[in-house]
Amino acid sequence: MNTLTYKGYHATIEFDARDAIFVGNVIGLRAVVSFHGTSIRELRAAFKESVEDYLEYCRAQKIDPERPVSGRLLLRLPVDLHQQAVLRAEAEGLSLNQWVVDQLRDALRQRATGTHRPSIAAR
Repeated sequence: MNTLTYKGYHATIEFDARDAIFVGNVIGLRAVVSFHGTSIRELRAAFKESVEDYLEYCRAQKIDPERPVSGRLLLRLPVDLHQQAVLRAEAEGLSLNQWVVDQLRDALRQRATGTHRPSIAAR
């Protein structure tokens, strides 16, 4: 996936072959913030301008801009999975929160480096 990042906002990028332009959409917001450009340089500039326009709109409306993520995550898990995670975290001397953070970080690192192995359940 191709992405851009500016001021904590992230956008996905696609190429529209029909119109021969790059199209971007800021992700993680309820508001729709999109942009386009015919070159990478133009696309990056349009992305920054779109984020700035969004922030200016929020200031003018006296509303807090949405943030893509807060750092908080609420999960609903099957009871047995929750119990297994708690036991594993305790066995490793970690809080459940820290253990989950470590597991997510490791999984994302493995996917980024191409060393990801699907779990038995996913096979």
